[in-house]
Amino acid sequence: MNPNGHTKTEHGPESAAQQVLTFCLGAETYGVDILRVQEIRGWAPVTRIPQSPRHVLGVLNLRGSIVPILDLRVRFGLEKAEFTPLTVIVVLSVMSSSGRREFGLVVDSVSDVLDIDAGNLKETTSLGSKVSAEFIKGLATVADRMLILLDVDELIRRDMEQVESPALAGAA
Repeated sequence: MNPNGHTKTEHGPESAAQQVLTFCLGAETYGVDILRVQEIRGWAPVTRIPQSPRHVLGVLNLRGSIVPILDLRVRFGLEKAEFTPLTVIVVLSVMSSSGRREFGLVVDSVSDVLDIDAGNLKETTSLGSKVSAEFIKGLATVADRMLILLDVDELIRRDMEQVESPALAGAA
């Protein structure tokens, strides 16, 4: 029971909204659960890992942790853009088979932190079978813009398998 005398339920008002950090890639707006965001950093050059996938730019040393950095534009098959002063790295905490890890996503710019009501979140099942939506949690309309909410665990899961190696695992 909460202080207002109401019983908290899984679908009650206290769990009805989710805060998301929104960011832009070109003309599209994406969002990730704010609780997964560890930090937002300006673009900094990374150390390239030989024979890594094209969208894995390399790694950064963040306070003693080796953090893989992914170019989300390349990962999503979008046109590559030049990095600008607005380009940032969003460092996220993700769950993998080997436990919690940090990953950095390079995005064009960060927008806002928004509250998304669960009732406004639409599933992606209606997009059709040809659309790959395995890492999309849902879609929401916010201020006449479509927001694509990402499932960071699913998005990063495949990439972790590609970038984790004995050398990286030992360094982390």
